Amino acid sequence: MARLPRFVLPGYPQHLIQRGLDQRPYLRDEADYWYFWESLVKASEKFGCAIHAYVLLPDHFHLLLTPQAEDSIGKLMQSMGRYYVKYFNDRYLASGPLWKGRYRATLLDPEAFLLTCARYLELNPVRAGLVAGPGDYDWSSYGCHALGSEDRLVSTHPCYQGLGRTKKARQSAYRALFATPLDEATLQRIRDATNKSWLLGDEAFAREIEGLVNRRTQPRQRGGDRRSLAFRAAQAAGVGLGTA
Repeated sequence: MARLPRFVLPGYPQHLIQRGLDQRPYLRDEADYWYFWESLVKASEKFGCAIHAYVLLPDHFHLLLTPQAEDSIGKLMQSMGRYYVKYFNDRYLASGPLWKGRYRATLLDPEAFLLTCARYLELNPVRAGLVAGPGDYDWSSYGCHALGSEDRLVSTHPCYQGLGRTKKARQSAYRALFATPLDEATLQRIRDATNKSWLLGDEAFAREIEGLVNRRTQPRQRGGDRRSLAFRAAQAAGVGLGTA
């Protein structure tokens, strides 16, 4: 089956994940992290991608970003593949691909999911058991959002700006969000949408995007899913069901 094109709309944020081949680390020491981070800064500026949140882990990375053009994300990822893979192979006398296939991405509703998705990214090192808290990890956007650290890679989103009138107010409000853990259903919803390249948003947002891209943005409902309360109520009332 042919792969459907990804949903890419200028001005709409996306969550993106790229994994290393066979879960092998693509970042081995601090020099690698710095080179990769600098490469992301240059590529995001060159190709028009505003990166709102990120986390760089030894065997994969996440980005939460908004493209300025339809090809912005593709060009950014091509650039990272071209220059970082060459750097890595030259440094470690390696050869061949570094990534596990295509990157995965989901277009998301910023009002409903942008800050949630940012927390999902920045808590990744905690879930992986690398650190005790998000502030203990150096290679994510948490320091910028929650602690006021300078980070040239981060372009804060209006949803973050809306957390407070001053930098300190925004940082405090953002830290407060982490007092409530992300529940398993939310974690799974983000993972499923990203891995399957479906939309991350409610039905109204899905209809909005479907009107722009002229194709489905979410999987078709199956047997049990169709039996929502509304469906069962209509069935019980015999409305619009007919007979075979």
